[in-house]
Amino acid sequence: MRSRVWWGTAAVLCGLLVAGCGDGGGSGDGDQAGPADEKSATGDYPVTVTDCLGAKATFSKAPERIVTSNASSLELLLRLGAGDNVIGTGFPPGKGTLPGELDAQARKVKVLGQSVIPKEKLLGSGADLYIDTFASMNMGGGMGDAPTEEEFKAAGIKHIYLKSTACAAQNKRPVTDLSAVEADITSLGAVTGTGAKAKELVDGMKKKVDTVRKAVGRTAEGERPTYFFFDYDAGTKQPTVVCNRQIANAVITLAGARNVFADCDGDYQQVGWEDVISRNPDWIQLGVRDRGSEAANERAFDEARKWLKSNPATKGLKAVKEGHFLRIGSERTTIAGVGTADTVRAIAKALYPGKVG
Repeated sequence: MRSRVWWGTAAVLCGLLVAGCGDGGGSGDGDQAGPADEKSATGDYPVTVTDCLGAKATFSKAPERIVTSNASSLELLLRLGAGDNVIGTGFPPGKGTLPGELDAQARKVKVLGQSVIPKEKLLGSGADLYIDTFASMNMGGGMGDAPTEEEFKAAGIKHIYLKSTACAAQNKRPVTDLSAVEADITSLGAVTGTGAKAKELVDGMKKKVDTVRKAVGRTAEGERPTYFFFDYDAGTKQPTVVCNRQIANAVITLAGARNVFADCDGDYQQVGWEDVISRNPDWIQLGVRDRGSEAANERAFDEARKWLKSNPATKGLKAVKEGHFLRIGSERTTIAGVGTADTVRAIAKALYPGKVG
């Protein structure tokens, strides 16, 4: 099986190993939280946010030395205008994976780990805030242990999560909108004193999604095309699918499609190819990770497409025979961020040509 790239690993492990990621990642049904929302627009302090289990972290001022667990939380801080306060990151973005000036800023951030930041390095980083995209866990496999909350406290590091991903597996209801992502952005804006920018970003996301909703939102359930997110980099021997607690389920739903594994409770699950075949999707997204350049990405998309067309188990699928493939990167679909709204529009534009601009 092909080695799973970091964010697939972390998300699946969160679903399988962590008892208590909590409810509060956002489901469009009120499963989002953040007392931080109340003061986010003004930048007033103190600001209090809750973690996946409801524990509170209070900020009397904006943090000055932030470490991010990976590229997604780093990108959000850069977009908020708080990038100058980031002193380190794990899982750094590949060169060119962020647009324009954001890429240049990201290159200046110290890399504390090409994957999970080693525990000792994180605790000794001098950070006053650590932003975690996934719930803490013993990563195993030589990747090291995550610090305990007591160890974070002893090191003077406040620890908060992107709840749209860290709490996803334990949500009580399916995720069908982007409210959890928007809440993460609002919360980070409140914590970093960039509430006005956070509101601007969230308003922009809502505007894009509303445009799609007006165009295709009234399409009857039975008329909506079925959709399979093919996580190629998670391995082809046994497919890993996105279930109804993963943010990708919301992206697919908002785009006017039906996630063929929307009946799966959780964020990710491994299934058999016979399960995919029985659902025979109308469209397949070639979910590959960003390789760092457009040319490398295209090669990866070609590779995933070729595998589906040549594999005896999948070549007879309706989407494969009709060439209904979408070349949209995994990160844009499964990781919380401002670009998630763009993915909703990109999928809808492909599935409903002429209806979505």
